[in-house]
Amino acid sequence: MTLPAPLLAASSSSESTGSEVSILVWLVFTAFIVAMLILDLVVHRHSEGDDEEHAHVPPFKQSVIWSIGWTLLALAFTAVVPLIHSGFGGKEAGEFVTGYVIERSLSLDNLFVFTILFSFFSVPIYAQRKVLFYGIVGAIVLRAIFILVGGALLNTFHWMIYVFGAFLVITAIRMATHSDTEVDPSKNPVLKAIRKVIPMSDEYEGSKIFTKQNGKRIGTPMLAALAMVATFDVIFAIDSIPAIFAVTRETFIVFAANAFALLGLTSLFFLIAGLLERFHYLNYGLAFILGFVGVKMLITDIWHMPIYVSLIVIIGTLLVSAWASLKWPKDEDGGTDGDGPGGTAHTPTAAPVG
Repeated sequence: MTLPAPLLAASSSSESTGSEVSILVWLVFTAFIVAMLILDLVVHRHSEGDDEEHAHVPPFKQSVIWSIGWTLLALAFTAVVPLIHSGFGGKEAGEFVTGYVIERSLSLDNLFVFTILFSFFSVPIYAQRKVLFYGIVGAIVLRAIFILVGGALLNTFHWMIYVFGAFLVITAIRMATHSDTEVDPSKNPVLKAIRKVIPMSDEYEGSKIFTKQNGKRIGTPMLAALAMVATFDVIFAIDSIPAIFAVTRETFIVFAANAFALLGLTSLFFLIAGLLERFHYLNYGLAFILGFVGVKMLITDIWHMPIYVSLIVIIGTLLVSAWASLKWPKDEDGGTDGDGPGGTAHTPTAAPVG
């Protein structure tokens, strides 16, 4: 099973792709990315704690401001690109912008999948920031490996696209057709499967990844959530790396575009969470987007969907969902006012998996 011909050619060519950028520049840029990740960690430190009382979701306005700020930072880097190497100029700056737009667009898939994973594993709101942070760090590291190693590694993991594509489609259907249900982590089938390999507790203990029971160190459901996030990081790297290699063969530009696209995803995630609270039909839109992402994975060998098509579908779905929420607002009992779609049914926030 192989990648579509254009993507296979692009990813395979990456094996011989090098970089004329000096080691010092690489080290400085890596240090800059680490510093930005630490900044992101500090900005959202209050969203993590040991219980609901000691943590809060960042204000919607703050998430909007920071999301815009991270985007402006990436665009500002365009002016720095020609200074990085004597051979760089407007062409490389343009390649960075194009690559950034592609990777940022594809990163929306990550966010929507992270949203459903948090519902799937019933990750408490005060623990979500930690999973997001490690997920973003893992994504940067994994993409760096894929960029450096090239097409051979991409093909090795290609079959996983179909498994997780099917998972997303099934989850999207369950999410759209079930009412709001509290998911019991102890009954989660994925947790049961992982528990056969790694000893794991049934309950969350704050944002701890490991805990102790009877003097033995065991995992919490946080460990399973992190494992799934890391797995999807691999899946999305398979999709995004060949896409940007079709734009540029310069390794540094590829890595920089990926790194900037992943920075600020925490703010963007909480921005989407804020939108979900304000627009009750956005959950149905989320279910549709998840199904769309799953189908996109399943047909990748038949037709690799253009980036702009994916972006139009996602943005269009969000806009339609927001419009429907405003046209048919919730009444005081939590149903919809009038004869709008969905009647008085409650909006689903998670796919029942127990």
